[in-house]
Amino acid sequence: MANDEKTEQVETLLATPDLADALENEQFRRFLDQVPMAIIVSDTQGPERIIYANPEFEKLSGQAPLEVEGAPWSILNGHGNGENASLQLGAAIASGSDCIGTFEIDRAGREPAIVDAYSNVIQNDDGEPVFRLAVLVDVATHEKTKRDEFEQRIREKDTLLQEIQHRVKNNLQMITALIRVEARASFGRTGTAPFDRLSGRIESIGTLYKLLSEHEHGNEIDLGVYLSEIASSVMHAHAVEGIRLDLKVDAYPVSVNVAMPTGLVVNELLTNALKHAFVGRDRGTITLHSLADSSGCRVMIADDGIGLPAGVEWPKPGKLGALIVRSLRQNANADLKVESGPEKGTRVTILFTRVAAAPAP
Repeated sequence: MANDEKTEQVETLLATPDLADALENEQFRRFLDQVPMAIIVSDTQGPERIIYANPEFEKLSGQAPLEVEGAPWSILNGHGNGENASLQLGAAIASGSDCIGTFEIDRAGREPAIVDAYSNVIQNDDGEPVFRLAVLVDVATHEKTKRDEFEQRIREKDTLLQEIQHRVKNNLQMITALIRVEARASFGRTGTAPFDRLSGRIESIGTLYKLLSEHEHGNEIDLGVYLSEIASSVMHAHAVEGIRLDLKVDAYPVSVNVAMPTGLVVNELLTNALKHAFVGRDRGTITLHSLADSSGCRVMIADDGIGLPAGVEWPKPGKLGALIVRSLRQNANADLKVESGPEKGTRVTILFTRVAAAPAP
């Protein structure tokens, strides 16, 4: 709600100007309508006006999309939290970038919402601002005692909270990049495949946040548990009769910046195998092993299917998969090897050392 950022690949992805066409695509708008966070978009060409707000925004703020669309940012309810009570939410979004602060939104007949606000300006190829995308993340879903502790950490600029905010900002930029790339690639085409793929990637990030919220150490993830949950989700979403999963994982703590790209790579490879590796066959095996020893961890994703077509490589240069792999190599000094042959299946092996992948103390 994750950075993946400011990695150079996400900066590149955020530089594309096709959001206007995407918002005219009914399928894409339906997808944004289902995103479980409040999203608001404005057109910055000419007098800046809001052009889109999703249903989650209405649920969180109490303001209907029709009430805010066509209006300036000042129409948004909300003011700064604590010492920043004089700061207005709309003005902060219009003038700020990245994580712009924590705000309180008064709602008739309901308790105020406490949100973290994020703002990204999207530029065209000439470097001119064309859109502003704002995201509101509800941080008031905890019980009151925990919320009071959370707000106290904000006032004191608690080190742990700063890390959480940085992580959320980064991961939100990755989610934004995922949405933008799929919209750009799919606009004008029919079919739901691009959005199915996007949904799987975002679900992987959602699984990461679920595990973070359940773990007492907010800076680490058990890679074995994380990959197991991703595998279960993918197999359930794309179940194919006759295809079985050989799953073996060891407990292995890694940093969030290592877990996220690893999970995205595993999600993509498992999905690809289920959809393409067994064409013309009625049975097969997909293997996911994440095995650790004293030196590090080896993650292997393999299938005994038909292999990659002649002249095809994975990941494809210039595609999002290649950018995710680059992030994995940069964040964990990972070594990734791809092996494939006709009727011999495909095997991808990821190796990283314990020191490189370990959470920061």
